[in-house]
Amino acid sequence: MLLAGLKPRPPTDRAHTIKDMVGWSFSLGNIFGVEVRLHSFFLFLLIGSMSWASYLELPMMRGVGLWFLLVLAVAVRETARGFAAGWLGIDVKSLLLLPTGGIQVYGSPEALARAGEPRVQKTMALVGPLTSLLFAATVAGLILTVAPQVNLFDKYWVTPQYLLRTMVWVNLLLGAVNLLPAWPLDAGRVVRAEIVRGPGGAASVLGGLRTFTRVGPVIACALILIGILTTNFWLIMGGIAILLGAQIERQGLLLKPDADVVKVSDVMLTDFTILSASATLEDAMEQARHTLQDVFPVVRGGNMVGAVGRQNILEALESTGNGYVQGIMTRAFQVAAPGDSLMATLNRITGVAGASSQVVPVVDGERIVGIITPQNLQRSMGLIARTARRGDGRQTEDETD
Repeated sequence: MLLAGLKPRPPTDRAHTIKDMVGWSFSLGNIFGVEVRLHSFFLFLLIGSMSWASYLELPMMRGVGLWFLLVLAVAVRETARGFAAGWLGIDVKSLLLLPTGGIQVYGSPEALARAGEPRVQKTMALVGPLTSLLFAATVAGLILTVAPQVNLFDKYWVTPQYLLRTMVWVNLLLGAVNLLPAWPLDAGRVVRAEIVRGPGGAASVLGGLRTFTRVGPVIACALILIGILTTNFWLIMGGIAILLGAQIERQGLLLKPDADVVKVSDVMLTDFTILSASATLEDAMEQARHTLQDVFPVVRGGNMVGAVGRQNILEALESTGNGYVQGIMTRAFQVAAPGDSLMATLNRITGVAGASSQVVPVVDGERIVGIITPQNLQRSMGLIARTARRGDGRQTEDETD
């Protein structure tokens, strides 16, 4: 059946990834219908902040206060991104807070497809850094008004010794870090959206994405190295947080599979056979005998009314003898457009109750321009992946020359 062949990652699999995420985080509760979780990496930051306070011979609560400001900075930015998601019509089911920001898990295939639109990705990517920078500017203005004696530019911007100054700089640094073109930071999402929208076929886009995903670890390792050389604890933690976020998204919590950048037109069959609803099963079998196609659209008067498989025709002939195609065809089916995202299309189809047809017709206006079947989808995706790897390999060789 189509559902078995066309599901590279069904919506139910996402629930499994949420369970994996829970193992490395703890719940902060359900806020406005969204399950909010804090990643356990924040515990290392808490220990580091308290140790730093102890090293400076300050009360431990100073270290806890510093840690709270780190969590607050992320919470403020993610609150703004949550409101932006609601305004854009994105259903967020769960949110994982990391030191560099949050990872949203969506509640439906439609929300996943909506969040993957380049324009939406750009909007969400702008909301995070702008919120951090505006919040820092607001806090700085209040400090200069209420406590003008506080010098915001003294040495040690982030320290448990001066929490008011730290509140400003934590938000400024969080906004600045997310302007780095590294996945999964905000600027990295914008770059990814541009690659997806770029010219070329699916193989070219996949090759570009695989090259781009190497940038994040390079930037993260550079931050860690600079932090070690300058004995800057926060640069080291920032680099580790970027690596952590990239790894989580690579495991499927947010980063969608390769099929996400593939269009329906990249995998559809353009040379296909259609059957008439009024055709006899013997005539249909005669047509099926002259093609490698396993599933056939069934039309009546130029309009698609169902689908039927080669095996269904054969079984009907053996069990009941000759009849008509319309008597054994499947009437439940979904349609797609050539420019639709393959992943969004498959998620939409698998999310529809009773949608178990064996073929997806691709229509341009009222005309069928192609079809997708389980067999041709598997072959096409395999060829696209191999082409992308070959192109990626050639690029790597060119870079080393």
